[in-house]
Amino acid sequence: MKAIKLAAVAAAAIAAATPAMAELVIPALNYRTGPYAPSGIPYADGFSDYMTLLNERDGGVGGEPIRVLECETGYNTQKGVECYESTKGEGALVYIPQSTGITYQLIPKASADGIPVHSMAYGRTSAVNGKVFKWVFNPPGTYWDAASIMVKYAMEQEGGSLEGKKIALLYHNSAYGKEPIRTLEVLAEKHGYNLTLLPVDHPGQEQKSQWLQIRRERPDYVFMWGWGVMNSVAIQEATNIRYDMNKFIGVWWSGSEADVEPAGAGADGYKSITWHAPGADFPAFKQIQEMVIDAGKGAGDGTTIGEVGYNRGVYAAVLVAEAIATAQKLTGKANITAADMRDGYEALGISEERWAELGLGGFAQPFQVTCEDHGAPHQGVIQQWDVESASWSLVSDFMSPDMDVVMPLIMEDSMAYAAENNITPRTCE
Repeated sequence: MKAIKLAAVAAAAIAAATPAMAELVIPALNYRTGPYAPSGIPYADGFSDYMTLLNERDGGVGGEPIRVLECETGYNTQKGVECYESTKGEGALVYIPQSTGITYQLIPKASADGIPVHSMAYGRTSAVNGKVFKWVFNPPGTYWDAASIMVKYAMEQEGGSLEGKKIALLYHNSAYGKEPIRTLEVLAEKHGYNLTLLPVDHPGQEQKSQWLQIRRERPDYVFMWGWGVMNSVAIQEATNIRYDMNKFIGVWWSGSEADVEPAGAGADGYKSITWHAPGADFPAFKQIQEMVIDAGKGAGDGTTIGEVGYNRGVYAAVLVAEAIATAQKLTGKANITAADMRDGYEALGISEERWAELGLGGFAQPFQVTCEDHGAPHQGVIQQWDVESASWSLVSDFMSPDMDVVMPLIMEDSMAYAAENNITPRTCE
């Protein structure tokens, strides 16, 4: 017995003297359950599968394996905060909240803890001002960018003017859904259109009254800020009243296969804004299929590869991995800290050539984050659903927002936040 104890002590001493393999820990605040699961599952699978590809193909990033630490939020803000508190001690490098409500709660917490937050095209829009929000990043854009681009697209469809036209905003009655309102109001003053606001309460299954109003007023365009089941219900309701789908445009979280397929043929022609290409015709996706899905290591069954939600998860994972690589290059070390990761995000840039090297040439726009601008490239493109081919296709060029409108709103809101929270903006020199 004494010999066994001595052997155990010796083994423990050897283990303590042997450095543990470092890991790059990335918490994934996912929602595979609840009313938003149809949108949350493909994203979560795409994110995890790309990280698995990096581990299988490259041994991680810079020789360090990636550990995706999933935590289920159900798209519930309180659960999201609980996930943050329970995982931040694991060596978390960055948080991707996957919810505007969760993002608002994590901004002060993560900033105080020195952990970056990547609210990818959602969250607090004014956090794009890196002088105030040192720890928050928004690539590839913000809701105010999206609102402006959607108005710009509608103007193009109307020959360059929206004077006297009517736009209805059908929005999720939450912090997320309310984000574009101020921008659309300012743009209404500038371009002369009439704006109608139609809130839809969580989870969005009951919309009869809103669509009765749309049927009565016949707005020239309906913009939708929806998520999960709200989207598919809205598209079905639009089909029921025979609203022109060419004039129904969703934000980027209202334009996935899960949103249109339940409406069947009636969804034909529905549009949404996006920031990346649909489909799986990219070398990186073929590698995911071969090295992850076919190898039995996928987060899901692989049936959603190429869908909008899945591709969006891949996009998020690419940015995380590239920020890690950038931080490693800046610091000269592979095992980076959360503070290093912040610096990596602030120097993050992906050129057209780099997208191609990643096996994703033509997948998304090049961009460069800076100290002042945490939300590049601020561009969007309109996609349209075709029922016959059961696929999305891009039907516009990539467009930039009206920064003459958006930037003053960003400065107004971010500087008010700075004043309220006793933050002295950085100089970014």
